[in-house]
Amino acid sequence: MTDPQLQDMSAARKEELKRIQSKDAKTGRKLTGFWKWLVSIMGLCMVVFYFYAAGVRPVGDQYHRGVYVFLTYIMIFLSFPFWRRSNQTRPTVVDILLALVAAGVVGYWIFEFENLNYRTGMETQLDIWVFVVGIIISLEVCRRVLGWSITMGGLLFLVYGYFGPYFPSAIAHRGFDIDRLAPYIYLTQDGVFGVMASVLVTYVILFIFFGAFLQKSGVGRFFIDWPLALAGRAVGGPAKVCVIASAFFGSVSGSAIANTVTTGAFTIPLMKRAGFRPHVAGAIEPAASIGGMFMPPIMGAGGFIMAELTNTPYVQIMLISIFPAILYFLSVFTMIHFEAKKLNIKGLDLDDMPSASAIFKKHWYKCLPLVVIVAMMLYGYSPGNAAFWATLSCIVISWFDPEFRMGPKQIWEALVAGAQSTLVIGATVGVIGIIVGTIALSGIGLKFSDIIISLSGGHLFPALVLIALASLVLGMGVPVTASYLIVAVLAVPALHEMGVGLIAGHMIVYWFSQNSNITPPVCVAAYAGAAIAGSDPWKTGWTAFKFSKLLYVMPFLFAYEPAMTLFIGWDEAVVGDSGWTEIASVYFAAAVGTVAFSAWSMFYLVRRTTTLEWIIFGGATFLCFQPNLLSDALGIGIVVLLGLWQHRKNKQEEAHKQTMGTTCPFPTAGQAVVGEKAGSA
Repeated sequence: MTDPQLQDMSAARKEELKRIQSKDAKTGRKLTGFWKWLVSIMGLCMVVFYFYAAGVRPVGDQYHRGVYVFLTYIMIFLSFPFWRRSNQTRPTVVDILLALVAAGVVGYWIFEFENLNYRTGMETQLDIWVFVVGIIISLEVCRRVLGWSITMGGLLFLVYGYFGPYFPSAIAHRGFDIDRLAPYIYLTQDGVFGVMASVLVTYVILFIFFGAFLQKSGVGRFFIDWPLALAGRAVGGPAKVCVIASAFFGSVSGSAIANTVTTGAFTIPLMKRAGFRPHVAGAIEPAASIGGMFMPPIMGAGGFIMAELTNTPYVQIMLISIFPAILYFLSVFTMIHFEAKKLNIKGLDLDDMPSASAIFKKHWYKCLPLVVIVAMMLYGYSPGNAAFWATLSCIVISWFDPEFRMGPKQIWEALVAGAQSTLVIGATVGVIGIIVGTIALSGIGLKFSDIIISLSGGHLFPALVLIALASLVLGMGVPVTASYLIVAVLAVPALHEMGVGLIAGHMIVYWFSQNSNITPPVCVAAYAGAAIAGSDPWKTGWTAFKFSKLLYVMPFLFAYEPAMTLFIGWDEAVVGDSGWTEIASVYFAAAVGTVAFSAWSMFYLVRRTTTLEWIIFGGATFLCFQPNLLSDALGIGIVVLLGLWQHRKNKQEEAHKQTMGTTCPFPTAGQAVVGEKAGSA
């Protein structure tokens, strides 16, 4: 740990945090000498090639997808050992041989791309052998980086594709031999070089490079300092800083765990110092950090995959996602406020710190990279092109701050760090291709949809519960992006058959796919927060779930209220002033409902709620979330009346205290005793 905010952590807690981080972002060997330079130069080639393709001149499809897989596989074999106890400073002979084999099979796909497509269905024996070896190599790449959980998933789908007739009748199929299975998985657009590879090279890795430059240019520091000055003095200030900083940083980090560790290293100790219990401080940060996965402009890899699967411009996905993300952060923010009011936790003493306006006035230009991204995409430029120019803008703005000025050394470090960061998600390319390819070839997606519809009795609510459970279980063993893609392929068709729109169905699955980060038993982001806070991981996990419960509410709103996704009907886009008026009313009711939901969850609004008030808050929340103007109006009215009622009770109690303290003509019991003692003396 080199982060100065983590200096006070004990060695055991630092080691625990490293272990938890390694589940999300493994770093592999600490290469030295020639091998370190070789991998770094390959990373540099990757960054330069994809920046060139995004910002200067497009390249052919086989090079666009193939070069990334080619470089990623080689870098992983050189950087990640076969076993944990293998040499940790240089690759072994086996690693080098596997890297050469990987280069051969991926290079074969690149240079034989046109010929392979011409002879589809009539592959040569050499083609089949290359495809089989390529699939095995893809499994080994995934195993080295992400372990056996997701790798076993890929193996099980291969077994399912080959032995289809032997499975239960509900999911059985005719089965496919190697000559049919291997070409489909390795060659076609549904396989190893399919949707996952396409999304990664078109969008995701460019934004990972952008994130590396963003950190080096000092923007990450601004995302913490400004929220601290903005909200640090308020009730429960450090926790509110955590929410605002997570909204800023999480919108570009693409990882809930990275967000938790980066901002949590600063905010969690502050929360503990302000009076939050350790497990609460450790839980608030991951609960807030998960919101970054929903907040444009980047939203992690899932938003780009959604754009690809739904054939929707990414800028529209951003537009749809903004308000739900704001609702999520509003929920966490208000829950924190209510918790702080209950425990009487004050803000920080920041007399030595400049005001928020002074910090913004001095460093406002550090927001320009995000402005460049959003503005370019709104003007019709591709996300990749926007990321290219935003990355260049990071270098330019760094020159205005001597502390973070980027020279050749800093640019080199950002390039290498960015390329290294892509390896973890790149390791999933092959296995995701195996899973998606097998699903497409066998037709299990449609059968799975039938299973969901059958188990739910054709009703939407139980179907959503089943999808939430599937996402949680799958997320225990695979990265959240992979979980989203797999569940989307299997479950969205079922939702569509029940009347849910395509984009709404994907938003439902995408939100549910994040639940494994903060829901026990496997909640890695919460465990990272617990490691920083020095709290009990299990207790921290359940507390993080308490603060992030809106994560489970929003998918139901997507399902039952089309206006949440900017549609007035599942097949009719919003057009005209009347449509936007309806959406505005739905959004306003949802915002009030979110505050009511937080009050209901935390048993507090203006004061602690009584049992009757708590029940009424629950009913008001339900009414606000109902897709009906009358119920919305009733729900909002009830919330307002309850707030006024609690405010009136506070005023009455305050007046009663003042009356008792200033007008009582008799001495208090304590005063009487003292007087008696004095008299007797």
